[in-house]
Amino acid sequence: MTVKFVPEPSFGQLIRQLAKIDPFHKGYFGFSPSDTWTPNVNLYESDRCYLVCVDLAGVQKEQIEVVVHNQQLKLTGKRDVPLKNPSDECKNRVRIHLMEIDHGNFSREVELPADVDQNHISASFVNGLLWIELPKK
Repeated sequence: MTVKFVPEPSFGQLIRQLAKIDPFHKGYFGFSPSDTWTPNVNLYESDRCYLVCVDLAGVQKEQIEVVVHNQQLKLTGKRDVPLKNPSDECKNRVRIHLMEIDHGNFSREVELPADVDQNHISASFVNGLLWIELPKK
């Protein structure tokens, strides 16, 4: 398994989070390609396993890395700026009026319970949602 260093969040990440809270600043933040965004996660538990559901709409499956190390589940990857294939009328540059969908590199860590069987973790990617099944020992 691979261990990667994740730097402290930059001021750009703080500004992005504040923009989500304050609607007067929505769409007005200085995005830097080095900023990292955090995908939303749901956690579920059944008698036999835990389920992690990660919202990764618009992310290509090949752009997602899942690493388990020292009771930590770490997700990293990248989402490109969402753009529709331009029609003949829109082949030139476009002006952005509002940009609320996070893009660029993402990272999310989830601490695993002690009873997870780390040798049998599985994942599937369906309709933009990454589902990670963590069986119990």
